[in-house]
Amino acid sequence: MDNPELARIPGVNPHVPDAARIYDYTLGGTHHFEVDRQAAEFMFSLVPSTRKWLRMLRGCLRTAAQRLSSDGFHHWVDFASGLPTSDHVHSVLPQAKVLYSDINPLTIATGKHLLGDNPRTRYMECDIRSAGDFLRRPDVQTFLDGERRVAFGANGITVFLSSEENRKFFRDLYDWAAPGSKLFATFETKAPGLSTPKWEQFVGMFQKMGESFQLYSLREYLDLCGPWTPGPGGVMTVREFLGLPVGHITEEDREGVGIEFYAVILEKR
Repeated sequence: MDNPELARIPGVNPHVPDAARIYDYTLGGTHHFEVDRQAAEFMFSLVPSTRKWLRMLRGCLRTAAQRLSSDGFHHWVDFASGLPTSDHVHSVLPQAKVLYSDINPLTIATGKHLLGDNPRTRYMECDIRSAGDFLRRPDVQTFLDGERRVAFGANGITVFLSSEENRKFFRDLYDWAAPGSKLFATFETKAPGLSTPKWEQFVGMFQKMGESFQLYSLREYLDLCGPWTPGPGGVMTVREFLGLPVGHITEEDREGVGIEFYAVILEKR
């Protein structure tokens, strides 16, 4: 069933699929329309494990938020946030200041609507290719109380950036942040040289929308993240990060191309 409250937000078009609403549907949310559900189901027909992997990624984000809260972080800056629904960072860290950001104006408008007048959250426009400029904005500094020892979130971002853009993104955050800051990131990989017609069609969907979709090896990801350093626990598969049993991921979930997702909490020493 469509969300009537969502349809009343200025600029929201219930007849055109939207990436953030597709993601919300995939996670089991309620902020989507029939056109979003159809688009998501088409993605699932190509790569059926998409729903499972994305739900694990959201679980990793919540787990990372809990761990960093216990480490004493009270300011969280999240990039390419999507919709800040009830399972996002601010619900895990109700006492922290959480800054969400995205480049899509409709996602931002919807996000602001969902957050309402919560004084400990903000939703701002940010192109992650210019993250350094975003962090230096006066309104960002004001919301963060001038704090630069912060926790960053970069969940499911790296595949949409070129290697040069990834390197700049991570360097921008590192250069701005104070020592002791931490960065939660996830990486998607597949086996080199393996592909299937459905996988190629899946990747082609993003390319038709004008999006880059590039997977790197784990070694390449960690190089692109430099000079951030993996913290205690190092890099884990998302299954390990969530403490799930070995059999939770099956060969079918790897879609014939060896899909694997990793999670890591990086730190600036």
